[in-house]
Amino acid sequence: MVGSVRETTHLIPGVAVCLLVAGVSWLVSGAIPGLSALLIAILLGALWRNLLPLPETLNSGVDFSSVKLLRTGIILLGFQLSLSTILDLGPGVLLVVILAVAVTFGATLWMGQLMGIGLAQRLVIASGFSICGAAAVAATEDTAKASKEETATALALVVFFGTIMIPLAPFLGRLIGLSDESLGMWIGGSTHEVAQVVAAGGAVGGGALVVAVTVKLARVLMLAPVIAGITVYMNRRGEQRTGKRPPLVPLFVVGFVIAMLVRSAGVLPEGVLEVLQVVQTLLLAAAMFALGLGVHFKSLLKVGGRPVILGLLSTLVIMAVSLGGTLVFPPA
Repeated sequence: MVGSVRETTHLIPGVAVCLLVAGVSWLVSGAIPGLSALLIAILLGALWRNLLPLPETLNSGVDFSSVKLLRTGIILLGFQLSLSTILDLGPGVLLVVILAVAVTFGATLWMGQLMGIGLAQRLVIASGFSICGAAAVAATEDTAKASKEETATALALVVFFGTIMIPLAPFLGRLIGLSDESLGMWIGGSTHEVAQVVAAGGAVGGGALVVAVTVKLARVLMLAPVIAGITVYMNRRGEQRTGKRPPLVPLFVVGFVIAMLVRSAGVLPEGVLEVLQVVQTLLLAAAMFALGLGVHFKSLLKVGGRPVILGLLSTLVIMAVSLGGTLVFPPA
């Protein structure tokens, strides 16, 4: 009993700092439209890691935040998803979403293998670029048995390439001659982070923004089956970090699905959903700050250019698949 209390006490300083930075990131994101609290938190963590020493008293709380707060935030993310809204997209759009995620995920793994990149690194990059950016990278980290350096590399790549897509996708869409709704579908089907989708869709207009966010949330829904699939594959390979075999489907993924079903049932009032969204953002931002503290630029330089090239190729694949799908199955 005393040991557990002492262990909990050791967590408080690190968790408090992570939540404090999350709160600051949330306030800044509210003042600057289109800027994600998650991205701000990652950047602040990376800056601290590379410019200032991290006190040892924070280590246990930071580790706790990067795992437990992350998983709780992902569960609450399910309350943003309504099955009826996603199904209203129509079978064509849903098919495009599934193909975009599946083709990008598979192509990233294949191209990374040809480039000699390790499995864990390929898995976290593939998840982040095909599904929902930093949250998917972090959710895949443990299942894929990725190291802190591999996770930090994938996070940095998601931030870099996703930010480039904010002005690039609207510009290319206008150049091609896409309608606002079709451009929104392309943005939602190809851009990495939810916040980046909001920024890019908002730059086009209200019609594009609604379609972009809905399509993006449909991609987020793919997080559950992808994590479950990775778990099954890693279990068959015997890739466990401990002697105990992990569950077939991680519990936080089960929680994510349950939260989505509760939201779809319509039993929660709008005010409660808004509060849950704020709490979810704060928890994920705290986790992103903790993960950002693992982004050591000197270590990233040692990784070499192969992950960067893989990130570029993965971005091009999902843009191409989503554009092709948008042209064949334009939104109604």
